[in-house]
Amino acid sequence: MRRFLDGLYDASGLIAGIGMLAILTVTLLQILGGVSDLYVRGTDAYAGYAMAASSFFALASTLRRGEHIRVTLVIQRFKGRARRWIEFWCLGVAILLSGFFAWYAWDMVYWSWEFESRSDAMDASPLWIPQSAMALGMTVLFVAFVDELVQVIQGRDPAESDLSADMQHTE
Repeated sequence: MRRFLDGLYDASGLIAGIGMLAILTVTLLQILGGVSDLYVRGTDAYAGYAMAASSFFALASTLRRGEHIRVTLVIQRFKGRARRWIEFWCLGVAILLSGFFAWYAWDMVYWSWEFESRSDAMDASPLWIPQSAMALGMTVLFVAFVDELVQVIQGRDPAESDLSADMQHTE
C-alpha cells in the first residue's frame, strides 16, 4: 500500500509539473500570437485551467514531502502526549475540510456535466473537464491527509514522511 500511495503522490506532482509546462506553452503561444497578429482562441482560459490543475495536483505531493506550510510555531512548543493530540486535531480538521472540499468539487463536476455547462470564455469548453482536475487533486490531498493521520497513529512525525526521509538519505 505504501508503494501505491507514494506512486500516487509522485504522479500527482508530475501532473502538476505538466500543468506548469502547459501554462508556459500557452503563455508563449499568446506572446508569439501577439507579435505575429495571430490570435489563438481560448488561450486565456486554457492557461487558467492549467494553473488550477497544477495547483490542485501539487497539494498532495508537497504535503507528503513536508513542504506544506504547517503551524509548527505552535506545535513545536508542545512535547509528548500534548503534541500528539494537537497533531490528531490538526489532521482531523484537515481531513474534514479536504473531504468536504473534494465532495463538493465532485458534486460541481457532476452538475456541470449533467447540465452541459460550458466556459464563458471564447473556448466554450465543457466545464466538467477542468473541474475534474480540481476535484481529483483535492481527492488525492484528502487521501494524503488520511495517510498522514495513519502515520501519526503509528507513532511517526507527520513531517517525516517516507518521501522526505528518502530525500534526506540521498543528500
